[in-house]
Amino acid sequence: MRITELEPILVSLGEWRNYIFVKVHTDEDIVGIGEAGFSGRAETVAKAIKEHERYLKGKDPRDIERHFQNMYRNTFFRGGPVLMASISAIDIALWDILGKLYDTPVYRLLGGKCRDRVRVYVHLRGETPEELAEDASDKVKEGFTAVRFAPFVKGFEKMRHSRIIEIAVSQVKAVREAVGEDVDICLDVHGRLSPYQAIAMARELEPYRIFFYEDPILPENIDAMAQVARHINLPIATGERLYTIYEFRELINREAVHMVRPDLCLAGGISQCRKIAALAEASYVGVVPHCPLSGVAIAASVHFAASIHNFTLQEYVPFRAEDPIVKTRVKLVRGYLEIPERPGLGVELDESLLSKSSFRPFDLPTLEREDGSVADW
Repeated sequence: MRITELEPILVSLGEWRNYIFVKVHTDEDIVGIGEAGFSGRAETVAKAIKEHERYLKGKDPRDIERHFQNMYRNTFFRGGPVLMASISAIDIALWDILGKLYDTPVYRLLGGKCRDRVRVYVHLRGETPEELAEDASDKVKEGFTAVRFAPFVKGFEKMRHSRIIEIAVSQVKAVREAVGEDVDICLDVHGRLSPYQAIAMARELEPYRIFFYEDPILPENIDAMAQVARHINLPIATGERLYTIYEFRELINREAVHMVRPDLCLAGGISQCRKIAALAEASYVGVVPHCPLSGVAIAASVHFAASIHNFTLQEYVPFRAEDPIVKTRVKLVRGYLEIPERPGLGVELDESLLSKSSFRPFDLPTLEREDGSVADW
C-alpha cells in the first residue's frame, strides 16, 4: 500500500463554520480523512498540508510514527500552529486509513477501550445571569452533566477590574443555583486576564466549586501560569494553544496545570496527543481535549478519549460537531458520546455539500481597549 495524493479541502458553510479537511489517498482506494485546527489561517495550513506530499507520496501509510517524525523534524524550524496543524490532520487521516485497512475502529488500534462512553461539556449561551441560568437548566434537562461558559459580557475589554469580577461572580452564582451540585461548571477565561486579575477572580469564585478554570492568562509564559496556580484553589485547565509534547512537559513539570487541553487537530494528531496524555498521567493530571471543530475532529477525539486512562471531559460544540458536512457522525446520547464501532474513525464527508461549498476566509474579532490598544479576544 502506498500514498498517492494529499488533498486539502477548505470548506465555508456559514458564520464560524470554516473547516480544514484533508483526504489522504492510497493506491488501494482506501482514503483517510483528517482535520486541522487554526481555521483563521486555513489557506496557509492547506498549502502546508500539500507540501508534505513531496515526502509522503509513495510511502506506506501504515508507518504513522515514522511519518510524524519526518514531517516534524525535517522542517528544521519545528513547532508552531501552521506546521503542527498540517501534520495533525495528516496523522488523523493515517489512523483512519489503518482502521479501514484492518476493518476495525481506531480505538482498538490504540489498545482498546478504557471506558464505554465519553462524557462531554456543552457551551452555554447568553450574557446576563438570567440568560445563562435558563440555558444551563435547559442543557441539564437534555442530559448534560457539565456546562461551560466565558464569564464575561460584550465590551469587557473596556471595563474596570472590579466590574469584570462582579459580572463573573453574578453569572457563576446564577448558574450554580440553576444546576445544583450534580452538574460541573467549567469556566473559559480565554487568556483575557493578567496574573493578578486571574488570581483575584478565582478567589471570588471559589465558593461555587468550579470544575476547571480554563486559560486564566495567556499561554506563552508557563512560569506565570504556575504563579497563578500556586495562589488559587481552582483547578487550572490549559493547553489548547500549545503544539508539542515538549511544551506540555514544561507545563506539567512546573505544576502549572491540573487538566491539560491538547487539541488533536493542532498538537500532533492522535499519535502525539497520546504521548501528552501519558506525560499527564504520570503526574496525575487529567486530559480535557480541546475540540470546537467538526464531526471529524470529534470522532478522532472520542477514539483518543476512549483509549486513555486519564481522560476527564470532552468539549462538544453542537453546531459544529453536528454539522451535516460530516456524515455518519458520532452519536450524542444525554451528555455522552458513543464510541464508534465502524472501521477507522467511523465518519465520512458529505461529498454533495463539499461540491457546493466555496471557501471564504475567516478572521477572529479584533478588540480594542478604551485607550485604543489591542485587547485579547
